[in-house]
Amino acid sequence: MAIQKRKTGDNAAALAEHLAAVLQRERIVPRFIDSYVVEHGRQALQVHAGMYRDLLTLLQREALLAASAKLLEMSAYEPPTAKLSKPRLKPRQEIATFRRKFLASLMSVQKWTAGDALEFQSDLQMYEQLITRVAATQRSRKPFEAANHPFVDRCAFLMDSSFLEKARLAASRTLAELEKLAVQTFEGMAGDQRMNLKN
Repeated sequence: MAIQKRKTGDNAAALAEHLAAVLQRERIVPRFIDSYVVEHGRQALQVHAGMYRDLLTLLQREALLAASAKLLEMSAYEPPTAKLSKPRLKPRQEIATFRRKFLASLMSVQKWTAGDALEFQSDLQMYEQLITRVAATQRSRKPFEAANHPFVDRCAFLMDSSFLEKARLAASRTLAELEKLAVQTFEGMAGDQRMNLKN
Protein backbone atom coordinates (compact mmCIF):
# COMPACT_ATOMS: atom_id res chain seq x y z
CA MET A 1 0.00 0.00 0.00
CA ALA A 2 2.85 2.42 0.85
CA ILE A 3 4.47 1.68 -2.56
CA GLN A 4 1.14 2.39 -4.30
CA LYS A 5 0.77 5.73 -2.44
CA ARG A 6 4.33 6.74 -3.30
CA LYS A 7 3.76 5.83 -6.95
CA THR A 8 0.54 7.90 -7.04
CA GLY A 9 2.37 10.86 -5.51
CA ASP A 10 5.32 10.55 -7.91
CA ASN A 11 2.97 10.33 -10.92
CA ALA A 12 0.96 13.34 -9.76
CA ALA A 13 4.09 15.46 -9.23
CA ALA A 14 5.58 14.43 -12.58
CA LEU A 15 2.32 15.19 -14.40
CA ALA A 16 2.04 18.64 -12.79
CA GLU A 17 5.63 19.51 -13.74
CA HIS A 18 5.21 18.20 -17.28
CA LEU A 19 1.89 19.96 -17.84
CA ALA A 20 3.23 23.33 -16.68
CA ALA A 21 6.35 22.95 -18.84
CA VAL A 22 4.50 21.87 -21.98
CA LEU A 23 1.99 24.74 -21.65
CA GLN A 24 4.90 27.19 -21.67
CA ARG A 25 6.74 25.40 -24.46
CA GLU A 26 3.73 25.09 -26.81
CA ARG A 27 2.88 28.81 -26.38
CA ILE A 28 -0.85 28.10 -26.71
CA VAL A 29 -1.92 31.29 -24.92
CA PRO A 30 0.35 33.74 -26.82
CA ARG A 31 -0.73 32.12 -30.11
CA PHE A 32 -4.37 32.41 -29.02
CA ILE A 33 -4.06 36.16 -28.39
CA ASP A 34 -1.91 36.85 -31.46
CA SER A 35 -4.23 35.00 -33.84
CA TYR A 36 -7.28 36.69 -32.30
CA VAL A 37 -5.69 40.13 -32.78
CA VAL A 38 -4.90 39.39 -36.44
CA GLU A 39 -8.24 37.70 -37.23
CA HIS A 40 -10.40 40.46 -35.71
CA GLY A 41 -8.15 43.51 -36.08
CA ARG A 42 -7.98 44.06 -32.30
CA GLN A 43 -4.44 45.53 -32.21
CA ALA A 44 -5.38 47.56 -29.11
CA LEU A 45 -4.88 44.36 -27.09
CA GLN A 46 -1.14 44.47 -27.82
CA VAL A 47 -0.44 48.22 -27.88
CA HIS A 48 0.44 48.62 -24.20
CA ALA A 49 3.24 46.22 -23.24
CA GLY A 50 2.29 46.16 -19.54
CA MET A 51 -1.39 45.45 -20.20
CA TYR A 52 -0.48 42.80 -22.77
CA ARG A 53 1.82 41.07 -20.22
CA ASP A 54 -0.96 41.16 -17.62
CA LEU A 55 -3.41 39.67 -20.12
CA LEU A 56 -0.93 36.91 -20.98
CA THR A 57 -0.45 36.11 -17.28
CA LEU A 58 -4.20 35.97 -16.61
CA LEU A 59 -4.97 33.81 -19.64
CA GLN A 60 -2.01 31.51 -18.94
CA ARG A 61 -3.50 30.88 -15.50
CA GLU A 62 -6.91 30.15 -17.05
CA ALA A 63 -5.23 27.74 -19.47
CA LEU A 64 -3.53 25.97 -16.57
CA LEU A 65 -6.89 25.69 -14.80
CA ALA A 66 -8.60 24.20 -17.87
CA ALA A 67 -5.78 21.73 -18.57
CA SER A 68 -5.53 20.74 -14.89
CA ALA A 69 -9.28 20.13 -14.68
CA LYS A 70 -9.11 17.82 -17.71
CA LEU A 71 -6.05 15.98 -16.41
CA LEU A 72 -7.54 15.49 -12.93
CA GLU A 73 -10.76 14.21 -14.49
CA MET A 74 -8.80 11.60 -16.46
CA SER A 75 -6.68 10.60 -13.46
CA ALA A 76 -9.80 9.76 -11.43
CA TYR A 77 -10.49 6.63 -13.53
CA GLU A 78 -8.83 3.23 -13.56
CA PRO A 79 -7.00 2.32 -16.79
CA PRO A 80 -9.39 0.38 -19.06
CA THR A 81 -8.96 -3.41 -18.88
CA ALA A 82 -10.60 -3.98 -22.27
CA LYS A 83 -11.52 -1.81 -25.25
CA LEU A 84 -15.25 -1.71 -24.52
CA SER A 85 -15.05 -1.80 -20.72
CA LYS A 86 -16.91 0.92 -18.85
CA PRO A 87 -14.66 3.48 -17.06
CA ARG A 88 -14.36 2.77 -13.33
CA LEU A 89 -13.61 5.43 -10.73
CA LYS A 90 -10.56 4.90 -8.53
CA PRO A 91 -11.05 4.74 -4.75
CA ARG A 92 -11.87 8.15 -3.26
CA GLN A 93 -8.72 8.18 -1.11
CA GLU A 94 -6.50 7.55 -4.14
CA ILE A 95 -8.18 10.38 -6.10
CA ALA A 96 -7.73 12.75 -3.14
CA THR A 97 -4.05 11.79 -2.72
CA PHE A 98 -3.34 12.29 -6.42
CA ARG A 99 -5.07 15.67 -6.41
CA ARG A 100 -3.20 16.87 -3.30
CA LYS A 101 0.19 15.85 -4.72
CA PHE A 102 -0.63 17.32 -8.14
CA LEU A 103 -1.59 20.70 -6.66
CA ALA A 104 1.39 20.74 -4.27
CA SER A 105 3.73 20.13 -7.20
CA LEU A 106 2.05 22.85 -9.27
CA MET A 107 2.49 25.26 -6.36
CA SER A 108 6.19 24.46 -6.26
CA VAL A 109 6.70 24.68 -10.04
CA GLN A 110 4.77 27.96 -10.35
CA LYS A 111 6.45 29.40 -7.22
CA TRP A 112 3.07 30.37 -5.77
CA THR A 113 2.48 31.72 -2.29
CA ALA A 114 0.04 29.82 -0.05
CA GLY A 115 -2.59 32.44 -0.95
CA ASP A 116 -2.01 31.95 -4.70
CA ALA A 117 -2.30 28.18 -4.28
CA LEU A 118 -5.57 28.45 -2.32
CA GLU A 119 -7.01 30.81 -4.92
CA PHE A 120 -6.04 28.40 -7.72
CA GLN A 121 -7.62 25.47 -5.83
CA SER A 122 -10.81 27.46 -5.32
CA ASP A 123 -11.00 28.39 -9.02
CA LEU A 124 -10.24 24.80 -10.00
CA GLN A 125 -13.13 23.53 -7.86
CA MET A 126 -15.42 26.11 -9.47
CA TYR A 127 -14.24 24.96 -12.93
CA GLU A 128 -14.89 21.31 -12.06
CA GLN A 129 -18.37 22.02 -10.65
CA LEU A 130 -19.40 24.00 -13.74
CA ILE A 131 -17.99 21.36 -16.09
CA THR A 132 -19.90 18.62 -14.21
CA ARG A 133 -23.12 20.64 -14.32
CA VAL A 134 -22.77 21.26 -18.08
CA ALA A 135 -21.89 17.59 -18.75
CA ALA A 136 -25.14 16.51 -17.08
CA THR A 137 -27.17 18.51 -19.62
CA GLN A 138 -24.81 18.01 -22.56
CA ARG A 139 -26.12 18.32 -26.08
CA SER A 140 -24.06 18.14 -29.24
CA ARG A 141 -22.53 21.51 -30.11
CA LYS A 142 -22.67 22.94 -33.61
CA PRO A 143 -19.30 23.92 -35.18
CA PHE A 144 -20.15 27.64 -35.09
CA GLU A 145 -21.14 27.60 -31.39
CA ALA A 146 -18.83 28.41 -28.51
CA ALA A 147 -18.23 25.70 -25.91
CA ASN A 148 -20.17 26.01 -22.66
CA HIS A 149 -17.09 26.00 -20.41
CA PRO A 150 -15.71 28.36 -17.74
CA PHE A 151 -12.43 28.78 -19.66
CA VAL A 152 -14.34 30.10 -22.69
CA ASP A 153 -16.42 32.59 -20.70
CA ARG A 154 -13.64 33.86 -18.47
CA CYS A 155 -11.09 34.24 -21.28
CA ALA A 156 -13.56 36.00 -23.57
CA PHE A 157 -14.47 38.47 -20.83
CA LEU A 158 -10.85 39.12 -19.85
CA MET A 159 -9.64 39.46 -23.42
CA ASP A 160 -12.34 41.33 -25.30
CA SER A 161 -15.64 41.91 -23.50
CA SER A 162 -16.90 44.27 -26.24
CA PHE A 163 -16.57 41.48 -28.88
CA LEU A 164 -17.71 38.76 -26.48
CA GLU A 165 -19.13 36.20 -28.93
CA LYS A 166 -16.11 36.37 -31.26
CA ALA A 167 -13.80 36.04 -28.26
CA ARG A 168 -15.83 33.05 -26.98
CA LEU A 169 -15.48 31.24 -30.34
CA ALA A 170 -11.71 31.86 -30.37
CA ALA A 171 -11.46 30.68 -26.74
CA SER A 172 -13.40 27.51 -27.67
CA ARG A 173 -10.76 26.60 -30.25
CA THR A 174 -8.03 27.20 -27.69
CA LEU A 175 -9.88 25.08 -25.12
CA ALA A 176 -9.86 22.17 -27.58
CA GLU A 177 -6.07 22.56 -27.92
CA LEU A 178 -5.61 22.67 -24.14
CA GLU A 179 -7.72 19.58 -23.52
CA LYS A 180 -5.86 17.71 -26.28
CA LEU A 181 -2.57 18.73 -24.63
CA ALA A 182 -3.81 17.49 -21.23
CA VAL A 183 -4.87 14.15 -22.76
CA GLN A 184 -1.49 13.74 -24.51
CA THR A 185 0.36 14.60 -21.29
CA PHE A 186 -1.66 12.11 -19.27
CA GLU A 187 -1.51 9.31 -21.84
CA GLY A 188 2.20 9.89 -22.46
CA MET A 189 2.91 9.47 -18.76
CA ALA A 190 0.68 6.38 -18.56
CA GLY A 191 2.54 4.87 -21.54
CA ASP A 192 5.91 5.54 -19.86
CA GLN A 193 4.67 3.79 -16.69
CA ARG A 194 3.58 0.72 -18.66
CA MET A 195 7.02 0.58 -20.30
CA ASN A 196 8.73 0.83 -16.89
CA LEU A 197 6.59 -2.00 -15.52
CA LYS A 198 7.62 -4.25 -18.43
CA ASN A 199 11.35 -3.53 -17.97
